[in-house]
Amino acid sequence: MKSVPLKAFPRTLVQRGGVKKLRASGRVPATIYGRQAPPQNLEVGYDEIAELLSHSISENLLVDLSVENDARARRLALVQEVQHHPLTAKLVHVDFHEIAENEKVTIQVPVETTGEAAGVRVGGGTLEHVLFKIKVRSLPKDLPEQIIVDVSALEIGKSLHIGDIVPPADVEIIGDKHLTVVSVTAPRAEEEVAPAGDVKTAGDVEMTKEKKEEGAEGAAPAAKGAAPAGKADAKTEAKPEAKAEKKK
Repeated sequence: MKSVPLKAFPRTLVQRGGVKKLRASGRVPATIYGRQAPPQNLEVGYDEIAELLSHSISENLLVDLSVENDARARRLALVQEVQHHPLTAKLVHVDFHEIAENEKVTIQVPVETTGEAAGVRVGGGTLEHVLFKIKVRSLPKDLPEQIIVDVSALEIGKSLHIGDIVPPADVEIIGDKHLTVVSVTAPRAEEEVAPAGDVKTAGDVEMTKEKKEEGAEGAAPAAKGAAPAGKADAKTEAKPEAKAEKKK
């Protein structure tokens, strides 16, 4: 990783009110710490640090820090942590970790993929990115900004693990070798269709309704004491015949 120059200044404003004034003036409060010297409060230009971070692949940034009125001309440091405002996303604080050129350091770097997996291209599977960052260890000059893995050969049901990644020269990858970084899963099966006998069609529903309506019209309850329709007709027709017999 190539180091970039950055100018810093000793910071005397440490209270909350002073820090707010500092930010309002276009400076970002910072702290540098490490084995070579005790922690020190610093401040850096907002535009300068924001510009450097915007051109970096990640917030892993190696800087040649020159502190005003410092006995050392420059101090090699890693950007350890960047804090952002939760609403505006503006930079509010930066932590620097001072290191030596001959000192191996461990950082987390992002993992990116290249190529189209065979299981996606041919089998219609889905590429799942499981692990987005991995730990690496090396000298500052050898630190990678990111790790790129080729997934072109991955078929459905296959995975790429930490142990499968070939690190850059003079870089050691740290972590469980069996952890999955990316994998290709099979396409989801289509939902099962219910058996034909269990499915009611719109026509079946209409036919059932018509039968119920016809039954309702033909089965209307008779009034209390009224005789069934067939019997009533028989009595009506029999009465004239009975009267005729009496006259004879």
